[in-house]
Amino acid sequence: MPKQQDVISDIMAHNKQFVAHKDYEKFATSNLPDKNMVIVSCMDTRLTTLLPEALGLKNGDVKMIKNAGGTVLNPMGSAMRSILVALYAFNVTNVVIIGHEKCGMARVDNSYLIEKMKDRGVTQETVDNLDVDVLSWLAGFDSLEESVLSSVSIVKEHPLVAHDVNVFGLIINPETGELRHVPA
Repeated sequence: MPKQQDVISDIMAHNKQFVAHKDYEKFATSNLPDKNMVIVSCMDTRLTTLLPEALGLKNGDVKMIKNAGGTVLNPMGSAMRSILVALYAFNVTNVVIIGHEKCGMARVDNSYLIEKMKDRGVTQETVDNLDVDVLSWLAGFDSLEESVLSSVSIVKEHPLVAHDVNVFGLIINPETGELRHVPA
């Protein structure tokens, strides 16, 4: 595993060249999303470039929220908080929940994750003393479609979401970029 200083050095060396060559100029835009849209999607590495390309997006078009599974699990959680900020601070009118086929959260082994935590020094006592059932908190989902629909429902039914906000779900194939609508 690379040492922290090596990782930082690599990042800083690249950044110095990026700034010196003014590579940032092609990304110039405002903080308001041109397409008045916020997208919640998975943090899967296959989607980093594929998802914007498959949707025809360029820098500045949307606000992007990424997390494990591309889900909104809690009406008062951080994903929902970010959606609300996008709606009211950045004039967003469309919320799109995008799940993807072959998502790791569909088959995540939460017991395995806890064992990996212990392998890296987290004690069982620490896991047991948290104010949350860690196994449930780390759980994934059984059905991708149901996960997308559940997130859409949480956003649509949120008491702080105005009735003129469009909320819908999509599923993307992480190999081809093909999209399909998940009707609510």
